[in-house]
Amino acid sequence: MDSPSKSPSPVFSVKRCKPELVAPALPTPHELKLLSDIDDQQGLRFQIPTIFVYDHNPSMEGKDPVKVIRDAISRTLVFYYPFAGRLREGHGGKLMVDCTAEGVLFIEADADG
Repeated sequence: MDSPSKSPSPVFSVKRCKPELVAPALPTPHELKLLSDIDDQQGLRFQIPTIFVYDHNPSMEGKDPVKVIRDAISRTLVFYYPFAGRLREGHGGKLMVDCTAEGVLFIEADADG
Protein backbone atom coordinates (compact mmCIF):
# COMPACT_ATOMS: atom_id res chain seq x y z
CA MET A 1 0.00 0.00 0.00
CA ASP A 2 1.25 3.38 -0.92
CA SER A 3 0.90 6.04 1.72
CA PRO A 4 -0.90 9.18 0.58
CA SER A 5 1.43 12.03 -0.21
CA LYS A 6 1.22 14.91 2.17
CA SER A 7 1.08 18.38 0.76
CA PRO A 8 2.98 21.01 2.70
CA SER A 9 0.92 23.10 5.09
CA PRO A 10 0.39 26.67 3.95
CA VAL A 11 2.61 29.20 5.64
CA PHE A 12 1.50 32.74 6.33
CA SER A 13 1.94 35.34 8.99
CA VAL A 14 -0.84 36.66 11.18
CA LYS A 15 -0.94 40.03 12.89
CA ARG A 16 -3.21 39.87 15.94
CA CYS A 17 -4.60 43.10 17.33
CA LYS A 18 -5.31 43.96 20.94
CA PRO A 19 -8.43 42.22 22.34
CA GLU A 20 -11.42 44.49 22.90
CA LEU A 21 -14.92 44.24 24.28
CA VAL A 22 -17.85 44.93 21.95
CA ALA A 23 -20.83 46.16 23.98
CA PRO A 24 -24.49 46.44 22.96
CA ALA A 25 -25.20 49.47 20.76
CA LEU A 26 -28.09 50.60 23.00
CA PRO A 27 -28.85 50.30 26.72
CA THR A 28 -30.07 46.86 27.80
CA PRO A 29 -31.77 45.55 30.95
CA HIS A 30 -29.53 44.87 33.95
CA GLU A 31 -30.90 41.71 35.52
CA LEU A 32 -29.93 38.24 36.68
CA LYS A 33 -31.10 35.27 34.61
CA LEU A 34 -30.81 31.79 36.13
CA LEU A 35 -29.61 29.13 33.73
CA SER A 36 -31.82 26.12 33.18
CA ASP A 37 -30.82 22.84 34.81
CA ILE A 38 -29.79 21.58 31.37
CA ASP A 39 -27.47 24.57 30.77
CA ASP A 40 -26.16 24.40 34.34
CA GLN A 41 -24.59 20.93 34.10
CA GLN A 42 -21.00 20.55 35.35
CA GLY A 43 -19.98 18.84 32.09
CA LEU A 44 -20.88 21.96 30.10
CA ARG A 45 -18.77 24.42 32.07
CA PHE A 46 -16.06 25.14 29.54
CA GLN A 47 -15.37 27.64 26.80
CA ILE A 48 -15.13 26.93 23.11
CA PRO A 49 -12.85 29.42 21.36
CA THR A 50 -13.83 30.11 17.76
CA ILE A 51 -12.03 31.63 14.82
CA PHE A 52 -13.85 32.99 11.78
CA VAL A 53 -11.88 33.45 8.56
CA TYR A 54 -13.17 35.60 5.71
CA ASP A 55 -11.79 35.67 2.16
CA HIS A 56 -11.04 38.96 0.48
CA ASN A 57 -14.18 40.12 -1.32
CA PRO A 58 -13.74 42.79 -4.02
CA SER A 59 -17.30 44.05 -3.42
CA MET A 60 -16.14 45.17 0.06
CA GLU A 61 -13.57 47.52 -1.49
CA GLY A 62 -13.50 50.76 0.48
CA LYS A 63 -15.32 49.20 3.44
CA ASP A 64 -13.66 48.02 6.63
CA PRO A 65 -14.93 44.45 7.21
CA VAL A 66 -13.86 44.60 10.85
CA LYS A 67 -16.04 47.66 11.42
CA VAL A 68 -18.98 45.98 9.65
CA ILE A 69 -18.63 42.87 11.84
CA ARG A 70 -18.05 44.86 15.06
CA ASP A 71 -21.11 47.05 14.39
CA ALA A 72 -23.26 44.00 13.56
CA ILE A 73 -22.26 42.31 16.82
CA SER A 74 -22.98 45.48 18.78
CA ARG A 75 -26.46 45.86 17.24
CA THR A 76 -27.24 42.15 17.71
CA LEU A 77 -26.31 42.27 21.40
CA VAL A 78 -29.20 44.70 21.99
CA PHE A 79 -31.62 41.83 21.32
CA TYR A 80 -29.42 39.05 22.74
CA TYR A 81 -28.15 41.09 25.69
CA PRO A 82 -27.42 38.15 28.06
CA PHE A 83 -24.47 37.27 25.79
CA ALA A 84 -22.92 40.62 26.76
CA GLY A 85 -23.14 39.71 30.46
CA ARG A 86 -21.06 37.56 32.76
CA LEU A 87 -21.62 34.14 34.29
CA ARG A 88 -21.91 34.15 38.07
CA GLU A 89 -22.18 31.28 40.50
CA GLY A 90 -24.94 31.61 43.07
CA HIS A 91 -26.08 29.63 46.09
CA GLY A 92 -25.41 25.92 45.74
CA GLY A 93 -23.25 26.43 42.64
CA LYS A 94 -26.24 27.46 40.50
CA LEU A 95 -25.07 29.42 37.45
CA MET A 96 -26.72 32.63 36.37
CA VAL A 97 -26.05 35.34 33.83
CA ASP A 98 -25.48 38.80 35.25
CA CYS A 99 -26.70 40.99 32.37
CA THR A 100 -24.07 43.72 32.73
CA ALA A 101 -23.76 44.82 29.07
CA GLU A 102 -19.96 44.59 29.40
CA GLY A 103 -19.72 43.06 25.94
CA VAL A 104 -18.16 40.13 24.14
CA LEU A 105 -14.47 39.60 23.46
CA PHE A 106 -13.43 40.53 19.92
CA ILE A 107 -9.95 40.18 18.47
CA GLU A 108 -9.11 41.44 14.99
CA ALA A 109 -6.36 39.69 13.07
CA ASP A 110 -4.92 40.05 9.56
CA ALA A 111 -3.21 37.31 7.57
CA ASP A 112 -0.99 37.84 4.54
CA GLY A 113 -2.02 34.73 2.67
